[in-house]
Amino acid sequence: MPEPPPSLAALRPAAGSGEDPVHRRTISMEVYPRGEYFAVVGTLHDQRPWAGGAYGPRDLHFMELGLVVRRADMTIVDAAADMTTYPHAECTDIQASFHDLVGVSVARGYTNAVQERFGRQRGCSHLEFLARALGPVVVQGVTSSAAWEVEKGDGEHPLREGGFAFLANTCHVWTEDGPGAEKIALGWRPGLLGYPAPPVAEVRRRLAEAPEAAGPA
Repeated sequence: MPEPPPSLAALRPAAGSGEDPVHRRTISMEVYPRGEYFAVVGTLHDQRPWAGGAYGPRDLHFMELGLVVRRADMTIVDAAADMTTYPHAECTDIQASFHDLVGVSVARGYTNAVQERFGRQRGCSHLEFLARALGPVVVQGVTSSAAWEVEKGDGEHPLREGGFAFLANTCHVWTEDGPGAEKIALGWRPGLLGYPAPPVAEVRRRLAEAPEAAGPA
């Protein structure tokens, strides 16, 4: 019988080894609150850490995609792509096309909308990857922004029962009848009972023992 393939644990570099990979892709995504809007900036950087220039450059791609998203309906109202480092002079021809993200909602059907506009030969695979990834980041920005307002003492947590509708069916935790919805119904809010949030049964027990922990409904 053939030997089983090696495991990831056997092949991955040991922590702190300092070994360079044959290829490194770094993704950065940042969300900034701007009144009734979010400014969202994503960057993609591809490198060959070993490259000395004989067979190509060390830096292969450096690209940025920025969005302005209206908070009220999670709709993109401005979008711009910028390529700083790219392999072909013609690569930049596609930059202006990413303005077509304007009018797209990041809340529902976003991934399909991006693929329809920029998938495969219709766009740039790297900018299309950034575009698809930025949608979920905006959703995270909504919850982070709300939590920041609470931490600054600028009000009670606005994400109450019913306030998480935009998360419905975005993952297995936030199915309509899943554990996230159950915790909200019990009175749990982000920031309560530690991180990560405990299982539903533990949330029920702890809030029953100390209902004041949930704060006002």
